[in-house]
Amino acid sequence: MGLLVMILGLVLFLGIHVLSSLRELRGSIVNAMGEGAYKGVYSLVSFAGLALIIWGFGHYRGTGWIDVWTPPTALKHIAVALMLPAVILVVASYIRGRIYTTLKHPMLAGVKLWAFAHLLANGDLGSIILFGSFLGWAVYDRISLKRRSDAGAPPIPVGGPTNDLIAIAVGVIVYLALAFAFHPVVIGVPVMGA
Repeated sequence: MGLLVMILGLVLFLGIHVLSSLRELRGSIVNAMGEGAYKGVYSLVSFAGLALIIWGFGHYRGTGWIDVWTPPTALKHIAVALMLPAVILVVASYIRGRIYTTLKHPMLAGVKLWAFAHLLANGDLGSIILFGSFLGWAVYDRISLKRRSDAGAPPIPVGGPTNDLIAIAVGVIVYLALAFAFHPVVIGVPVMGA
């Protein structure tokens, strides 16, 4: 049951994000609904999808765990190491500097790294579906961005190397908070656990 709920959540969450990459279809929906209504529906569908993903994955972990393979401990350590640059990249998408101008889409690079790291560390079916879906979406979205005629979002000013230093510092703080507070307390799995 939990796995099906999680998959429904993935369809909603990633589906609405794919819709925004289909610029003509998105444009016609915005014209029909209005920008405000579109953003409201987009937010509600995203939130509902995320809630279903979280509930479904939690329920799956508690009642229906399905092992596919057992990752070696070394891959778990590699995943922990990959998460630091993943978090920094996500932060750098908001605190824009040279990292942003070099990568163009550090958020997608961070999501890809996050998903890949979690695929390395988890060998159960639910994790493979969850993180594989996010990895597939991030690859798709990066490819679609190369083909779009517009940026898809309002521009955010880009700073210089100081913004990169701030993004790295904030990224390290967020990484430590995720690793030592969020992950063990909310997810229920210690980052360095077996």
